[in-house]
Amino acid sequence: MANRNIALVTGGSRGIGRSTVLGLADRGVDSIFTYRVARERADEVVVLAEHAAPERCRLQLDAGEVGRFEAFARTVRETLAALGTDRFDYLVNNAGPSSNVGLVDAKEQDVDAQYTVHFKGVLFLTQALLPLMRDGGRIVNVSSALARLASRNRVAYGPMKAAVESLTRYMALELSPRRITANTVTPGATATDFGGGIVRDNPEMNKLIVDNTALGRVGLPDDVGRVIAAVLSDDFGWVNGQRIEASGGVVL
Repeated sequence: MANRNIALVTGGSRGIGRSTVLGLADRGVDSIFTYRVARERADEVVVLAEHAAPERCRLQLDAGEVGRFEAFARTVRETLAALGTDRFDYLVNNAGPSSNVGLVDAKEQDVDAQYTVHFKGVLFLTQALLPLMRDGGRIVNVSSALARLASRNRVAYGPMKAAVESLTRYMALELSPRRITANTVTPGATATDFGGGIVRDNPEMNKLIVDNTALGRVGLPDDVGRVIAAVLSDDFGWVNGQRIEASGGVVL
């Protein structure tokens, strides 16, 4: 594994994160990925990715527990050492929950929960892991089309993803001396269990999305995971600080 590129993917046990890990495996990139509670799902991803060191590649992490990030970074350092290296190449900040509250009903704790994971979590986990990243590496922060589009009952979620897109540009600027690029991949509505599976399982929501998407269907996890894997490749080496929307053309 030490002779191959290594990615660290948060939330890699399901949905878009899972497809990212598998998409990277198809490109010959090994992943250390995190899961929060779904250990069984993480084990499935290990098998599907045919990972070289399955006992090492999945690590438990709650992306909202900022106080644990330094300890997590030490675990990553130990994991890399066991794999025969001291650096990883790519970071994908993907983990984080949805929120279904609107302006009138939003509570402070709703906003704080989104802020803690989607903004503080991305900022401080990246900060903690930067000493372990190889110069010339790449960062992808996963956003949402709801950073561009307003939708009902997303007042605590969409604006946080817009903040992540702004944060990404700052990362791209400040990490330029190390030649580390930072970009945002922005999924549209995707058929996963995210948000209670509303896109996948609710026929009315599914039809609404289809009717407003140029390519005439909702996204699938692999539609986005493959884009993330591509953006991490050398082919995108001159792309930096950019927002890349993978939505099939929603509300053009």
